[in-house]
Amino acid sequence: MDRVDPREIQSLQLYLNEYRQQAEIFTQQLALLEEGRVEAFAAIEALEGAAAAPESVVLLQIGGGVSVRARILDPDRVLLNVGAEVIIEKPNAQAREYLKDRITEMEASARKVAETLNRIRGQMNEIAQRIELGYQQAQMGQMAAGAPSTGPGEA
Repeated sequence: MDRVDPREIQSLQLYLNEYRQQAEIFTQQLALLEEGRVEAFAAIEALEGAAAAPESVVLLQIGGGVSVRARILDPDRVLLNVGAEVIIEKPNAQAREYLKDRITEMEASARKVAETLNRIRGQMNEIAQRIELGYQQAQMGQMAAGAPSTGPGEA
């Protein structure tokens, strides 16, 4: 059996740590995409409600956990943030369509991020198996030499 090079194990540990950091970043991206999707669905629902009952009263959050009751003056005209701090006015129905398109884009992005995350996790598993194999080989070599064994958590 080949002798295990401790530098290889150390290098593999570094790769594993880098992949863990990448996996955490992609996991956060997935959470942000899901949060954006949920917010867009809620906005669509609110716009539909405003269009269906134009004289209704809504709760408007003004910050600090405070809300006020408000009446929407023109439920067919909404202000829509399209990115880069650009806000445009659109009819209610067009704003809902825009949000539905954004949801579709977020879902596609989430699928790509999830695929990348799965690929990273697969690489992490391969590296972890190689590290474990290295420790097993080192342990077997030490037992064959009559030395006491030490594993990854022992010292």
